[in-house]
Parts: sequence; structure tokens; C-alpha cells
Amino acid sequence: MFIEPTTGHEDATGRHPSISVCILSHNYAHFLTKAIESCLAQEPGDYHLAEIVVLDDGSTDHTLEVCAEFGDRIRVVPLPHGGFGATLTESVRRCVGEWVAFLDADDWFAPAKLRTVAARLSAGTLFVQHWEYVVDGEGELLVPDPHPGGNTSTILVRRTAALRLLPVTNEKYFHVFDDLGLGDRSSDPLTYYRVHGSNMTDRATPGTHQLYMAEVCRGISARMEELRRTPPAWAVSTALRRLSWHYQAEAQAHAVEAALQVGSWRSAWGPLVRELWLTALAGRGFRTRLPSIRSVLTGRPCVRLVQLPQETS
Repeated sequence: MFIEPTTGHEDATGRHPSISVCILSHNYAHFLTKAIESCLAQEPGDYHLAEIVVLDDGSTDHTLEVCAEFGDRIRVVPLPHGGFGATLTESVRRCVGEWVAFLDADDWFAPAKLRTVAARLSAGTLFVQHWEYVVDGEGELLVPDPHPGGNTSTILVRRTAALRLLPVTNEKYFHVFDDLGLGDRSSDPLTYYRVHGSNMTDRATPGTHQLYMAEVCRGISARMEELRRTPPAWAVSTALRRLSWHYQAEAQAHAVEAALQVGSWRSAWGPLVRELWLTALAGRGFRTRLPSIRSVLTGRPCVRLVQLPQETS
């Protein structure tokens, strides 16, 4: 596979950081061309684009035919259908770059994405996050101002560190690096995040996404406990224990929100009490818990449900 080399100044080690772009796709053939083209159109900078990989999660549409149109400019990894978490896990296992830049196949990168984040890929950093534009299924802006991001298409992780977190069920697992002070954030909007009726996660049905995220957070908490037995180079046991409690508290916060979204105000009190108790164990301030407290006291959820654009005939 030939990829045009980047230009720019070498870093202190005498070479540029290498980045694998991993596109995650399941039956997104109608969006995939734009995603791939956005990766091929990246502006030169102080980085080496190691590869563009499309991980196909057992698609039954014409995804592989779309990929074939790009020839050896991309690498295709066909997988049996295992869902988002399995595909995300395999993207880290199968890429070759020092850094992994994820891209959901229904999203696309701004041309300056890799050039901009390359300046943040320092030796002590394991995670980088940037802002995004939110667009509809046709690629038109849904909201005028950029959004802080944090989802799959707005993060990069250092591969060697991320391997210790596998398997994962959601990109939220990689945010633990940021929790440990090993992350960097940019306010540059470098991804176009598409909201449409076929998104992999349901953010429109009351309570559904919150219950899903509660389960994800419980999984992260359990993984932190596992890592405590043989801590990785990037964390000590005590920090992992506090993170475990923190993500248990996060799970309770999502449970609070889920209860309020479905109108079950009484059911929100128990998770709120547990959220505050676990936050104290984690040694974190209660400032971050103010949204949950305010929501329970007022009986109103704090997360706005996604309003999907109306379909046109």
C-alpha cells in the first residue's frame, strides 16, 4: 500500500509520530466513500500516516465493493459481525501505527485533522481529544457552534497503552488516560459527526442511551479493578482503585438520568445517594455531581434527547 509521505519538521527523536486511521463500519456503505476520502485528503504535517484501515463488521451491504474502489490506498479487514465494541477492540489490535485515530464510517475528518493533532502527540501523552461539528444525514450542520466531542471519531490513543485496556465495549474506556492526567484536549473542530436514523447508539429514546452508558461505566470500573493486580506502566494501583470508584459513580449518574428521562422521579433518589457516596470514595469533588443533584431536586433530566431530522420523501 502506497501512502504519500508527509512533510514538515522532524521531532526531537528524529522522526514523526506514526498514525493509523481506523475506520469502523457496519452497513455504512452509503457513507463510507466520504469517510475514506477525508482520510486520503489529509493535509501534510509533522506526522506519518502509517495506514488507513477499514474494519468491516460483517456488513451485508456493498461495503467491500466501495473499499475495492480505493485499491491499495487503504487496507480492509473483514470481520464477522461482532458489534461496535468488538470492532473497536480489533482496530487497536490490528493496526500498526504508534497512534490510532478512530473514525466511524458515517463521520468524516476535516482536512487539517491529523496535521493539527500531531503537535499534541508528545511522549507523555496517551490520549488526545478534540471538538467536532454536528451534522445531519445529508452532511448539513444541525447546530451552528462546534461541540466538545469525546466520541469515537474525535479521539486518538497511543496503541501500546490502549492494548492493556482491551477488550473494550465503547470508546469511553480510552478516556481513563485523560482521567489519569495523561490526555490532551484541543478545541479545534476537526471531525464532522453525523446524526441520523441509523446511528449505532440510540440517543432519541428516553433512558436507552443512559442505561447503555451505565453498563459501559460498570465495565470500565471492573477493568480498573483487574488492572490493579498487575498495574500497567501508566498507572499505580491506588489511582486505579479511585478510578474504579469514579466509574461506579458515573454509572449511578447515568442511572439517575435514565430514571428522570422516563419520568420515574422516585427511582432516581437511590442512584443519586450511591453516586455521591462513590464520589467521596474516589476522592473527587462534588462539583461534577451538581447536575445530578439539580436534576433530582427539580425532577427534570439534564441531558437533552437527540431530535432526529425529519425524513423527506
